[in-house]
Amino acid sequence: MSFLGKEIRLNRLLHSETGRYLGVAVDQATARGIFDELMPIERKISEIVAGKPDGITMHKGIAEKCFAKHAGKTSLVLKASTFSPWQPNYDTQVASVNEAIRLGADAISMGCIVGGDDQPEQLRNLGEIADKASAAGLPLIAHIYPRGNQIPDHEQNDWKNVAYAVRAGAELGVDIVKTKYTGSPKTFEKVTASTPGKVVVAGGEIKGGVESYFQAVKDVLDAGGAGITFGRFAWNTENPTAIVKALSSIIHNDRTVKEALELYNELMYGNINV
Repeated sequence: MSFLGKEIRLNRLLHSETGRYLGVAVDQATARGIFDELMPIERKISEIVAGKPDGITMHKGIAEKCFAKHAGKTSLVLKASTFSPWQPNYDTQVASVNEAIRLGADAISMGCIVGGDDQPEQLRNLGEIADKASAAGLPLIAHIYPRGNQIPDHEQNDWKNVAYAVRAGAELGVDIVKTKYTGSPKTFEKVTASTPGKVVVAGGEIKGGVESYFQAVKDVLDAGGAGITFGRFAWNTENPTAIVKALSSIIHNDRTVKEALELYNELMYGNINV
């Protein structure tokens, strides 16, 4: 039955037509500190859900207080670990598979930093939660980044290190790996080729404005990526709904960057309903 449960939850999590994933994460406060745009968390979650993402990642306390009215509109992804502003490269477990099931989550999410002195411990933690998630029929999303202290800063975007992070997740049974974008479709294609699983990218390493983010999303898809899980780019704006709808137009409707920008500008400054 656990295998059927996992298939059912994955079908709810991934877009029914494209098999891709558009996720938004609002778990940043514990990891990176307080953001003004995340202070009104209930309103922000409502604005994000209005854009119809496939899933939204949050910690258990926020889910308990803010997610109930959105059930059935998008998938809940329970974040089971966090780093902090003072320990930026160490993810510690803060939630369990049982809690994810109790909260009705369609997936559980775990962070893992590779390339550092504590990589063995973090991989052990990921492997243990992968075992428990599999037994419960719960998909596992892992946020895996090669930014440990053994990797020089200038090598952290090297495709070989990103591919190592992605493959480590696949080796441990992760269903979807979220990692950094390597900066070009050519190098990121090598990353996606390194794993039989689905790969999505984070937004934190992308530089530039809205068009740069849209172009990166298009490039990731062209390179075999399965989508994105963005945080600050989605909610650190006055109109998260417009951002999420424009991203969805690229990921699920195969719109060009130009078309997505036009949609975004219409939603931001016009009076249309999409």
